[in-house]
Amino acid sequence: MRTFFVTLACIIALNLQAAPKEFFVYIGTYTKTEEQGIHWLKLEMATGKLTAVGKLAGQKNPSFLAIHPNKKFLYAVNEISNYKGEKAGGVSAYSIDPKTGALTFLNQQSSKGGAPCHLVVDATGRNVLVANYTGGSVASLPISRKGRLRKASSFVQHEGSSVLKPRQASPHGHSINVSPGNKFAVAADLGLDKVLVYGFNAKGGKLTPAGFTKVAPGAGPRHFAFHPNGKFAYVINEITLTVTAFGWDEAKGKLSELQTITTLPVERGKGMSTAEVQVHPSGKFLYGSNRGHNTIAVFSIDGKTGKLKAIQHQSTLGKTPRNFGIDPTGKFLIAANQSSGDVFTFHINQDTGELKPTSHSVKVPMPVCVKFLDLSE
Repeated sequence: MRTFFVTLACIIALNLQAAPKEFFVYIGTYTKTEEQGIHWLKLEMATGKLTAVGKLAGQKNPSFLAIHPNKKFLYAVNEISNYKGEKAGGVSAYSIDPKTGALTFLNQQSSKGGAPCHLVVDATGRNVLVANYTGGSVASLPISRKGRLRKASSFVQHEGSSVLKPRQASPHGHSINVSPGNKFAVAADLGLDKVLVYGFNAKGGKLTPAGFTKVAPGAGPRHFAFHPNGKFAYVINEITLTVTAFGWDEAKGKLSELQTITTLPVERGKGMSTAEVQVHPSGKFLYGSNRGHNTIAVFSIDGKTGKLKAIQHQSTLGKTPRNFGIDPTGKFLIAANQSSGDVFTFHINQDTGELKPTSHSVKVPMPVCVKFLDLSE
């Protein structure tokens, strides 16, 4: 009996240790002045309370962020179209203070295309992959052991157009993600109505075209998310305000369309568009943001088929939810409202996936991206 209670106590202690009491939350922004930049907050996991901690200015439009798997470095696009005279944007590297979460600028490299708007770090931590909106291209940049970025080792220019002119008169790379097995990269191009697949070699960072899947003409694919089980994937379509569900074959790097469903509870109105899409860590729910309608659309996911069913449309309590993030434990969703300049937390019901406002928020000028970091380990 004594052994049982000792074992139980150890399990409880491990669970308590495994559940962080707080997270750092990094917010990428658009910058109108030199004083604006990347903000970091603290999220209290007991209540959902947000507290502003600091910010780092000095780089223009550090809009989208990615954190290295080792938690020591953060990377940001610089969403500009002139990088030292080149028709390109930038990608910046920062070190993260393990105690305070503070950022220190390391270096910056060209993104090789204009207006970079999305980036990720691959699972090995060797490369940053970036999507360029104006340039309609993707690139990979090697990471040194000290977190600094090297010049791009691979670059692919997208070609073509789609039906909605002038919006889709040219390619517009809007996101890039690495597959669960780290063997492929998947890029959504709004201008082409295509989700493009690339073979990816983490050792050299090389991207090799490996096919594509089309969405409905004029849909405008924007952001993309893999399901935790590695069998399904989802793209949110900015122009038509829909989500397309796919089956994913990691061995072949192939997407197979399963379903397309609206993100709205009403008819699409003027000034409405989608932005972010994410799958809950449990794999049971999917979330997408509606700009103009100013809501988060909540869907349940059928675990066998990957198909979606709408269950809620929750107001983000602000204007233009450009982005949101779900904390790694799946307890809270943080919505970033670009036009109203505020960030709100919502509690996630673990059984239904529904969102409930916590009443906690902070002001952040023009927030664009939300990323979480646990430094308690």
